[in-house]
Amino acid sequence: MAAAGALERSFVELSGAERERPRHFREFTACGVGTASAVFGAVKYGESAGGFYYVESGKLFSVTRNRFIHWKTFGDILELVEESLDINLLNNAVRLKFQNCSILPGGVHVSETQNHVIILIVTNQTVHRLILPHPSRIYKSELVTESQMQSVFTDIGKVDFRDPSNYQLIPAVPGLSPNSTTSAAWLSSDGEALFALPSAAGGIFVLKLPPYDIPGDQGPSDRALSLAVHCVEHDAFIFALCQDHKLRMWSYKDQMCLMVADMLEYVPVNKDLRLTAGTGHKLRLAYSPSMGLYLGIYMHAPKRGQFCIFQLVSTENNRYSLDHISSLFTSQEILIDFALTSTDIWALWHDAENQTIVKYINFEHNVAGQWNPVFMQPLPEEEIVIRDDQDPREMYLRSLFTPGQFINAALSKALQIFCRGTERNLELSWNELKKEITLAVENELQGSVTEYEFSQDEFRTLQQEFWCKFYACCLQYQEALSHPLALHLNPHTNMVCLLKKGYLSFLVPSSLVDHLYLLPDEHLLTEDETTISDDVDIARDVMCLIKCLRLIGESVTMDMTVLMETSCYNLQSPEKAAEHILEDLITIDVENVMEDICSKLQEIRNPVHAIGLLIREMDYETEVEMEKGFDSAQPLSVRMNLSQLYGSSTAGYIVCRAVYKIASTRFLICRDLLILQQLLTRLGDAVILGASQLFQAQQDLLHRTAPLLLSYYLIKWASQCLATDVPVDTLESNLQHLSVLELTDSGPLMANKLVSSPQTIMELFFQEVARKHIISHLFSQPKAPLSQTGLNWPEMITAVTSYLLQLLWPSNPGCLFLECLMGNCQYVQLQDYIQLLHPWCQVNVGSCRFMLGRCYLVTGEVQKAVECFCQAASEVGKEEFLDRLVRSEDGEIVSTPKLQYYDKVLRLLDVVGLPELVIQLATSAITEAGDDWKSQATLRTCIFKHHLDLGHNSQAYEALTQIPDSSRQLDCLRQLVVVLCERAQLQDLVEFPYVNLHNEVVGIIESRARAVDLMTHNYYELLYAFHIYRHNYRKAGTVMFEYGMRLGREVRTLRGLEKQGNCYLAAINCLRLIRPEYAWIVQPSSGAVSDRPGASPKRNHDGEYTAAPTNQQIEILELEDLEKECSLARIRLILAQHDPSAIAIAGSSSAKEMVTLLVQAGLFDTAISLCQTFKLPLTPVFDGLAFKCIKLQLGGEAAQAEAWAWLAANQLSSVITTKESSATDEAWRLLSTYLERYKIQNNLYHHCVINKLLSHGVPLPNWLINSYKKVDAAELLRLYLNYDLLEEAVDLVSEYVDAVLGKGHQYFGIEFPLSATAPMVWLPYSSIDQLLHTLGENTANSHNIALSQKILDKLEDYQQKVDKATRDLLYRRNL
Repeated sequence: MAAAGALERSFVELSGAERERPRHFREFTACGVGTASAVFGAVKYGESAGGFYYVESGKLFSVTRNRFIHWKTFGDILELVEESLDINLLNNAVRLKFQNCSILPGGVHVSETQNHVIILIVTNQTVHRLILPHPSRIYKSELVTESQMQSVFTDIGKVDFRDPSNYQLIPAVPGLSPNSTTSAAWLSSDGEALFALPSAAGGIFVLKLPPYDIPGDQGPSDRALSLAVHCVEHDAFIFALCQDHKLRMWSYKDQMCLMVADMLEYVPVNKDLRLTAGTGHKLRLAYSPSMGLYLGIYMHAPKRGQFCIFQLVSTENNRYSLDHISSLFTSQEILIDFALTSTDIWALWHDAENQTIVKYINFEHNVAGQWNPVFMQPLPEEEIVIRDDQDPREMYLRSLFTPGQFINAALSKALQIFCRGTERNLELSWNELKKEITLAVENELQGSVTEYEFSQDEFRTLQQEFWCKFYACCLQYQEALSHPLALHLNPHTNMVCLLKKGYLSFLVPSSLVDHLYLLPDEHLLTEDETTISDDVDIARDVMCLIKCLRLIGESVTMDMTVLMETSCYNLQSPEKAAEHILEDLITIDVENVMEDICSKLQEIRNPVHAIGLLIREMDYETEVEMEKGFDSAQPLSVRMNLSQLYGSSTAGYIVCRAVYKIASTRFLICRDLLILQQLLTRLGDAVILGASQLFQAQQDLLHRTAPLLLSYYLIKWASQCLATDVPVDTLESNLQHLSVLELTDSGPLMANKLVSSPQTIMELFFQEVARKHIISHLFSQPKAPLSQTGLNWPEMITAVTSYLLQLLWPSNPGCLFLECLMGNCQYVQLQDYIQLLHPWCQVNVGSCRFMLGRCYLVTGEVQKAVECFCQAASEVGKEEFLDRLVRSEDGEIVSTPKLQYYDKVLRLLDVVGLPELVIQLATSAITEAGDDWKSQATLRTCIFKHHLDLGHNSQAYEALTQIPDSSRQLDCLRQLVVVLCERAQLQDLVEFPYVNLHNEVVGIIESRARAVDLMTHNYYELLYAFHIYRHNYRKAGTVMFEYGMRLGREVRTLRGLEKQGNCYLAAINCLRLIRPEYAWIVQPSSGAVSDRPGASPKRNHDGEYTAAPTNQQIEILELEDLEKECSLARIRLILAQHDPSAIAIAGSSSAKEMVTLLVQAGLFDTAISLCQTFKLPLTPVFDGLAFKCIKLQLGGEAAQAEAWAWLAANQLSSVITTKESSATDEAWRLLSTYLERYKIQNNLYHHCVINKLLSHGVPLPNWLINSYKKVDAAELLRLYLNYDLLEEAVDLVSEYVDAVLGKGHQYFGIEFPLSATAPMVWLPYSSIDQLLHTLGENTANSHNIALSQKILDKLEDYQQKVDKATRDLLYRRNL
């Protein structure tokens, strides 16, 4: 169909009605300047409508691009609305009330200047001017980036309606012509508002603020029926089509009539018309810079009408004439409106059957005056057929709320009437309205029920009756609101709109195939065949084929239509359904339609070629993918501007309704084509096709037609399927999943907002994704500079719908539509779409399975999800979406695409929280990995992790052992240890065999043990159990010994000291289980424990890792060493229990330090035991006890009371006494006992005690002096001398000399006193000499001299007796 572009095609009406809340009008009241309400009531005008287009609405980079204003008037109300196809406008609807006035039909005129939009309004009594800022002044920037924009009506509230300069009463003289319904208004070059009105005196008067009057000169017969104004440089020409059927042209500047032309001269039969006054005549102007001014005149006559087109011709001396271009005749009775361009006439009729008719024609180039039809949108079905298996309420609601059926206003008004005028909020959203209607009908139903019990059939009948009643009410209002009021034509963009009572609709061109299929029979007969194809034979074949299809379509009943649609929905074969329909058609054929079809088939020379041509024309399959973004070479401002083209919700709705209309029509064509092909098959190739080899070609066409039909069914379904609202948390969850898949940078997958119900999924796709792709594709390689590119509505809407169909076409390579549904969380709709697509379409199978898997994930059917993901894996590398899915963000390919795919899916399942499915899918993926050990390691690690998460410890261990990567295996092993420890599943951890992993496990547990808090985690105990289970007692003992050492250093609590003792006991037990020669362990290195209490054992003071010692000596600990440590630990515990304040330092104290601590605490028995164990001297014990005795002796009652606590902790020898002893006495007795019990060479302990007492100036107890005299009197003398106790020293020397001489020798431990027969005796002469020297130093002290003399006397006596004994001894020896 190469020549198809030259064909003047028909147009299709598309409703642009808002399905959301009814439009919110802001209401204002203009000043009531009318003379009286009676006058207002006397004049009643019908409803009217009109529109205004901005001059730059067709320019690509204009702020007013694709913007227009339309209005409706009724009575004293004017409703103004501004629309945009690019941006959603805010505050774009106002309702003005003119008190005591009626607005003239066509009495609204809009003009624009550089800075303002000026609205001129004419009522039956007044004229008004509203001045609003121009959109280009509201948005001064060239670049508009908002998705919403303020309307030109936003600031209308600031208008002062009472400003006298902006309104004027129409003067009573000459006054407005009675029953006048026409007017004209314009702005002069000086900016004045001028209003042209039919004068009551005849002719026209022009009202300016202040008014001017142009008098008539022929009486009331020249009263204008229709006025129009054409502004020239310094003048304005007013054209008036008058009751006397004449056209008059006035000059406003000269205030004179420039031309009079009798229109009846151009009417063939005008005798009857001349005798009657004209009514219903209409006048329109169209100006072309190249062709000048055209005038369109409609001459109304009963049962007929005529359009006359003239061109205004100027001659010299300001004389003007009309050049008759064309006359066009029409039989429709009531012309509502018509519009004129420099080439076409568009006309709107309303016939006697209440049907709206719109047609257009090129008034210069047409075939025998043949008008091109506009296929109007039909009203909804009058009756709803409900089968027995269907619920009436569900079916009626489906019909009422199917997109494109009823408008919100019709349903709201029907609801109000149905509820008997009950006050209800009419501003309801689509979903709210649905709930209210359901509630209202159900309440009416229940209110009519008088019986308590009735059968199900009776209830169904009653239910159907009430729903049918409400549906009929809705139909009435839909029909009333569909009443046409005016045409609105924009010559800059060639966009034609139909203004109806309740909504606005747009006219878009039909494609060639749709045009031929929908064209009425009389038009089809006169259709120029050469416009179909340059080959006349092919064109005739196609025309015959179309006629056959139309005959079949007219014969198909409603049941047959339902059968085909049901077959498509239920995924049954369309070919079989077509065959079944054909059989039914043949059965019920009473008018011999089949014979007519067969006879027409005989006329087709090559049916296979004709059918193939038709199929190719309807097939949108393409191998070329559309661009996915704007050309980066274009300036940012250009790209931003283009990105908003057709971005409004109105444009989205219109485009999608256009696609729906195409899909619905093409579905019918394909259905009829299938039936026709089944008929060809039935008739046989010999009858129709001629050669037998063509039969196979016809079969191939049959199998090409079925997918075509299913494709259009799917697109039709998508254009009526509503999108659902998505909660914010669902969107956030979806975004998280997409980020895991690394698809968040993909436009189709980004949900930018909540879906606005009741948007269809196709509208959602167009707004969010498709529009930007389409616009970027349209303007990627412009034929002219973009700044000079105009917007032609028929061309643009045709191109946009065509590209949208390509993006939606199921067999095309891209799957943007599916991605958009997935990204916007339309999971139910996506499932349904894929279910309808899957059986017959083999394109993007893998992508569909993947997205279906995501749907199943969301709906909780996780097993189905995994099956879908596995099925999609086979298509990786073959489909664009899956290739994009497996492509990593940095572009690096680390494994095969299929393994990358599995990795992404596994991550998704992990985020969703389905570990069982992760394991299942990873197990399947392992076979795909083959010899790729890195992928194997990744997958097995994944399996291990999720088995571990599920608590499948054995399976986790098994997976761990199969990981080929040692590094990953070690990481997993570490995780296994930590997790099982945290879960306290230690038995599993200990009993696993750890083949070839034993040392690694031990190393992990050891490192964990040394790195974590000792009292929170029990890794040492775990390691102890681990070694015990394997009978490695030495290792077990080593572990517990290290544990005990660290407890002492790091855990400064009573519990820590208890555990330390238990650890040492466990270590001792381990060594006792070993043969003695092996009962030893190695002292744990300093790396295992800290040198500084409380610090990490692995770091230094700066937090850095400490270097391992290079020349470290190994220390061997035997059983005896461990027993000592155990004893020390026990004593630490005793100290801690007795004195909690010592806990902080006891844990890491050595044996020597512990003795000091015990002595300080008064635990002398324990301290002596510790000294004996570690072979330490008892000196600190005696020193400490002596000091405590001193403190008690010098202290008060408080010290006495405190002493009993530590005295009780020591075992005192029981002595029966009648005297009550004090704490001091008991302390001295304890000291005496120890000195008696623990004797040592050199009597060191006595020396220590006496030295301590004397150093504190405490007199020595007699028992102590007597005790020490027995063992070492000489040392006692030295001590006296050291502390200047001279008198005590003199007494001691005297006693000692007496003892040596035999007097009291037993008290000094002298067994044999001085005698010739006894052993030799001695005196401490050095000390005695020191004493004498000291006493002799102070000769003035008589006491000292006396003492000195006493000693000297004693010594003299001693010397004598020694001399005698010596002589006796010598004598005896000489015997």
